[in-house]
Formats: sequence, C-alpha cells, structure tokens
Amino acid sequence: MGIFEKFKIGFKKSADNIASGLREIIIKKEIDDKTLDEIEEFLISSDVGIDASSEIKEIIARKKIDPKNNAVSEVNKILEEYIINLMEPLEKKNFFEKKENLNIILISGVNGVGKTTTIGKIGKIFIENHNKVIFSACDTFRAAAIEQLEEWSNRVGATIIKSNAGSDPASVAFKAVEYAKQNNINQVLIDTAGRLQNKKNLMEEFKKIGSVVKKSSEGAPHEVILVLDATSGQNIINQLEEFNKIIPVSGLIMTKLDGTAKGGILIALSKKYKIPIVGLGLGEKEDDLQVFNAKQFASAFTQKM
Repeated sequence: MGIFEKFKIGFKKSADNIASGLREIIIKKEIDDKTLDEIEEFLISSDVGIDASSEIKEIIARKKIDPKNNAVSEVNKILEEYIINLMEPLEKKNFFEKKENLNIILISGVNGVGKTTTIGKIGKIFIENHNKVIFSACDTFRAAAIEQLEEWSNRVGATIIKSNAGSDPASVAFKAVEYAKQNNINQVLIDTAGRLQNKKNLMEEFKKIGSVVKKSSEGAPHEVILVLDATSGQNIINQLEEFNKIIPVSGLIMTKLDGTAKGGILIALSKKYKIPIVGLGLGEKEDDLQVFNAKQFASAFTQKM
C-alpha cells in the first residue's frame, strides 16, 4: 500500500465528516453570508480552530465562487490550498535522515497517547535509514513500560538502556547518552513517563531529564518531540502549552488520527503554534507512522468531496 493510500484510509473519518458537513451546508449554487457563517461554525466544530476557520471563511468570501461551478468542489479546493500553504512550511522530513553526530531526542506526552509505541516506530525508520539507535527506558514508574520498550527494541534491532522500576529516570537517560558516546551510536530516543500537566513532581522529573542530558552532551536534547492523541480534541492545546513551558517543543507527532472524525485539530495547532510536524500515526502496525507531508495531508483530509 502506498503512502497516500495510508493517508487516505487513515483520514477517512475526518474526510467523511468534512465532506458530509459541507454538502449539508452548501445546498445552493451561490454562497451567501448565512452559508459562510455556517461553514465557519462547522469548521470550528470540527476542531479546525477559530482563527483558521475565520481565515478560510474570508478566503471563500473574497473568491466570489462562480455559480456555474460546483460550489462544494470550489470550497474544497480553497480548503486544500489553505492547508498546504499553512502546513507545508512545518514539514520536518529531515528528522528521519541519518545523523553523523550524536542526536538525543526526548519523547514526551501524557498517559495513553502511544509514546512507547511511537518510539518503536521511529526507531524502525531510523534503522532503515542506517542509523544506530538506543532506546532509553526512562518511564521507570511502570514496569510494563520498560518491558514494552524492550519488546520494541528486540523487534526493530535497537539497543535498550534500562534500569529497575522505580529507578531515577534521569540516571537512566545519562547512562544511555554515555553508552551512545562510547559506542558510536548516533540516535538516542528517551522514553518518559506520562506526565499529566497537573502533577508537578512528574513535570519536574521531566525537566530534570532534560537538564541531565544537556550537561552530558552539547546542545542536547537536540529534539523534544511531543506525542499527541488526536482523539483528545481541544485538550491537546492545553498539553502543548504546558509541555512547551518546561522544555520548548521542537516537533509534534499526532497519533490515532484514524480513530477520530476531528483531524482538524492539527490545522488548529499549526495555525496557533507553528511547531513542525514530524509524523502522523495512522494505525497500530509497525509501518503506520507516516512522515508528515502537507500535500498528502490536505488531499486526504479533503477527499470524496
């Protein structure tokens, strides 16, 4: 299956929601002010965000759609172009390329977003691109998390650095970085506990991990990736703001996009924060982490119109 087909299948729920919603609204050939307001309200309800929805409405109003053309198709084209223009500058395709120097990546996110699985999938792509990879099991609060990461390391061929459950997460991160330096390993992926924003001690632990790796390697962490669950809706915005306060987030990975009809949240995030998008999780399989591509995202998001 090609990458676009995966995008198309993964975004089916969101695309069907957008398509059916716009068809119900645009029942006349001419788009009047009432229809424009309804389009804006519908996009907001689909988690596209107030700012982006307002801009899309203004573009449609300025465009003066020819009544001879299919109005739904014309609006669809405008939506697709808007997404590409907004999100193409946020592509981060070089993230997965082979790195010549040590590259330390901190993976963060709240419980249940799929961090550990995402690390496994990132590791697989890294290794396919001829990187040497370490998984650092710093979610020491749950023995199951360490076991899960070890399973992924065996599956994809990564080295794992771990300690007993309850150990100091920062010390595990330090050991991983030192091992990487001594063994000429260029990619270190650090798994962290699911830090809920309101749990101050866990957030402080996250900050400590960042400080420890910074001392052990110049410029580290070189990437801070926040994993977000698309099914969480507007809660995602709060998560991003809280994590960004502690260590600035350099990239986003959105998981479970195949499980929601509101994939528009990624558009809202792009408009508000302009943070690069590393990849999208479109399923449970090893190969279901897709490198973010704005054109493919736009095409998949607006399909069947």
